[in-house]
Order: sequence, then structure tokens, then C-alpha cells
Amino acid sequence: MEVGQYVVVTTNKYRRGVFGGILQSHDITAGCAVLTEARNCVYWSAETHGVGGLAVIGPQNGSRIGPAIPELSLDGVTAVMLATDQARAAWEAEPWS
Repeated sequence: MEVGQYVVVTTNKYRRGVFGGILQSHDITAGCAVLTEARNCVYWSAETHGVGGLAVIGPQNGSRIGPAIPELSLDGVTAVMLATDQARAAWEAEPWS
């Protein structure tokens, strides 16, 4: 991934987070990432088709996405997935239904 791309990031079982945002940095060795305009996925619906769906189609009806955090530093990063334009638009709509 490159800085400036919209990504979906997951964290380990101790952090249990799934976030969408603009990648500012990612240290694979340390398992850390920094996102801007970061949103937390509190819950994704069955229509989303799992965590991979958050990167491909974005959160669908019934999902719960929090408001944007200006900058967020994450540790315990387990995956960084490049998001499609469609997914980014869905994340940025901040659905909470």
C-alpha cells in the first residue's frame, strides 16, 4: 500500500478493531499504522460479506460505522487492505442503522 490510499485495517485479538481511512504510514515489522479520516467499524451486516467485503463493497445496510477521527495510530495491525472507490464511498457515508 502507498501513503494516501484508502485502506481497511484490522488489528489483533487484543485490539479487535476494524478501521477504514487514508493510510499515512505502515510499519509491517512493528505492526503499526497511522490513518487519517479514520472510521471504526463497530458492526458489519451479513450483506457486507465479511471483513473482506468492507474493502471491496464497503459497509452495507445494517452496518455501524463511527464518525471520522482526524488521525489515528494503530498497533497490533494484522491486515491492511486496499479499498475500492465504492468501498470508500460507503465508509464515508458513516452508516449507522
